[in-house]
Amino acid sequence: MKQFVIMAKPVGSYCNMSCSYCYYLHAENLQDLSRMTMTEETLEQLIQCYCETCGSDVLSITWHGGEPALAGLDFYRKAVSLEKKYLPAGKTFWNSLQTNGLLIDDAWCAFLKENHFDVGVSIDGTRFVHDTYRNDRGGEDTYRRALSAVERLKKHGIRPDLLCTVTRETAENAKSVYRALSALDTGWIQFIPIVRRDSSGNVTEDSVTPSLYGKFLKTVFREWFFHDLGRINIQLFAETALTLSGKPSNVCWMQKTCGNVIVCEQDGSLYACDHFVRQSHRIGSLAEGMETAVTSPFQTEFGLAKEKTLSRQCRSCPYLELCHGCCPKDRFRINADGEPVYYLCDGLLDFYDYAVPLLKKAMAYSSGGKTPAEIMKLLKD
Repeated sequence: MKQFVIMAKPVGSYCNMSCSYCYYLHAENLQDLSRMTMTEETLEQLIQCYCETCGSDVLSITWHGGEPALAGLDFYRKAVSLEKKYLPAGKTFWNSLQTNGLLIDDAWCAFLKENHFDVGVSIDGTRFVHDTYRNDRGGEDTYRRALSAVERLKKHGIRPDLLCTVTRETAENAKSVYRALSALDTGWIQFIPIVRRDSSGNVTEDSVTPSLYGKFLKTVFREWFFHDLGRINIQLFAETALTLSGKPSNVCWMQKTCGNVIVCEQDGSLYACDHFVRQSHRIGSLAEGMETAVTSPFQTEFGLAKEKTLSRQCRSCPYLELCHGCCPKDRFRINADGEPVYYLCDGLLDFYDYAVPLLKKAMAYSSGGKTPAEIMKLLKD
């Protein structure tokens, strides 16, 4: 049986916010489904099919959107009960809710804590950067509400992951953004670069540039490595260290192949990837059979194409094992050989040149029994 995870979209692209950089709000095929919530019948079909099809010992569903909290608490109470009903013996379920935080009140927090949900809250560092892009549907700022959701979750014993997008504005304010997020002391931060193109194929003004991305990552790395080592985990840094230790990354864009994160829309349609929710990448539906979809020749080839289409530049890169050419959706910059490569490649290379030697030294000290505090002192000196 194939191992894969599900990204479930119970309300599709519908959201109570209208972030200016959102790639999903106007996704192809989804406009007719806006404001439609996944039915109870489809929810049961999703969970039953996943339990019967997936070969993993841990079955993983990330509830995503749009804003998945718009489906309501009763929807997730039903989901949990169905998971218990269909979960095969010897396996466990892992749920994660990715939210903008606007609907997260005490009732939500109590449910999420009781049912062991991991929670990710989207918050773009400082108030200035966040409110530049992340407004609600009425045009109002949302930073204070997102911040309140983080604090409320912490009071209920949940330390949420903080997801921060890296726009041009974020990158230009790297130190203040990182310090604001680290001050929330949740233990985990993800930085997600924004790369968008307009209808003419030109990169948008809000997108981070390769140069700025490299500078951003190095600035954040320095702040983290010399001040917060052992206190906070940054996804890119943690996954880089994991790969340097000889283990495969847990993150799809850093893996050799892709295609193991299946998207289920609110109508039960299944898609190859969250960034390819379009008719050309619809691999089936729950009604047509989940196993048929995830093991289809199209999905298999979609996953393998990431490695097969690597440029010669990528194949000769000393850091290939760390990124494997990154996400195919952003392989559109044409290099000197006339081959498409990852748009942010130069920035990522700049970061690796700086960070990898330091990570290797820290890992060696750690293997020798040094504490994070000792490592920071040794490498500062």
